[in-house]
Amino acid sequence: MGWIMYFVDEAKIKVRSGKGGDGCISFRREKFVPKGGPSGGDGGKGGDVYLRASSKLMTLYDFRLKSFYSAERGAHGQGKDKHGRSGRDLVIDVPVGTLVYCTDEFGELELLADLAAQDQSVLIAEGGRGGKGNIHYKSSVNRTPREAQPGGEARESQLFLELKMIADVGIIGLPNAGKSTFLSSVSNAKPEVASYPFTTLNPQLGVIVDDIGNQKVIADMPGIIEGAHTGHGLGDDFLRHTHRTKFLIHLLSTEDLNIDDPWSGFDLVNQELSQFDQELGNKKQIKVVNKIDLCSRETLEKLRSRAEQDNLRVFFISALNREGIQEFLDYLWGVLGE
Repeated sequence: MGWIMYFVDEAKIKVRSGKGGDGCISFRREKFVPKGGPSGGDGGKGGDVYLRASSKLMTLYDFRLKSFYSAERGAHGQGKDKHGRSGRDLVIDVPVGTLVYCTDEFGELELLADLAAQDQSVLIAEGGRGGKGNIHYKSSVNRTPREAQPGGEARESQLFLELKMIADVGIIGLPNAGKSTFLSSVSNAKPEVASYPFTTLNPQLGVIVDDIGNQKVIADMPGIIEGAHTGHGLGDDFLRHTHRTKFLIHLLSTEDLNIDDPWSGFDLVNQELSQFDQELGNKKQIKVVNKIDLCSRETLEKLRSRAEQDNLRVFFISALNREGIQEFLDYLWGVLGE
């Protein structure tokens, strides 16, 4: 199974908890109790607002369509000591891997939660308390209190959501390295493919399936160019998506190879990763040279010999012709199994 998605990784939303119900002012009016005491019930508590991680969602796109969410208010208290019903809590599902920020007193973003696991949740806004009815204000000197407590106010929060895509494997490389073609070759994803840089303007997801039905998610990241860690090209908006992958598939095209220094393209991208985040630079990689259909057999043999000489494990493939793909997938499943 595979798909293309319009990947939205940031959204701003406003949430409001439910206001508490007001306490009631009421008195007993029974036939043989002409001066009945207070009987006003309490108001119900307002609903809380939670965010919950769900694997059913893959993007934050829905939050671009709707940006305001409100929990139910508590019902008012009633006579005969009847308490108002509490407002229903509001649970807002977000994709697994969503970071939730709010603004602190200095106007800076503060991390509230990292919802990295299925069904993990966080309380965002607590509902207002229910107001007390006049039955609570009865005393020896005030047997008919005409006072009740209003419900607690709702709480409102402005949230900034950021999704760091969770995939088992990320594909990185220079622009036009053939990552989209590679993704469509190893999975059933059908990303846009064209022979110009930055075709992939949003990360694309594909799912690989083994012989017994195990599934793993592969993410095609947009092309990285020199200076991406400073925001050049597509910049660090996309580099951060590599954070949560278990390891990386690093693709290099034969078109970008210098036979005298064949691995310099790998070094360039790795330098960008390390400058953006040292942890990324140290992440395990599987190195792949793509588009071997565009070079001669003699050149290919030289590259294989050079890799062996440098004690470097490199896979040589043609994603377009699917040459070397099965050997690569067998190795990939072995690494994923570890």
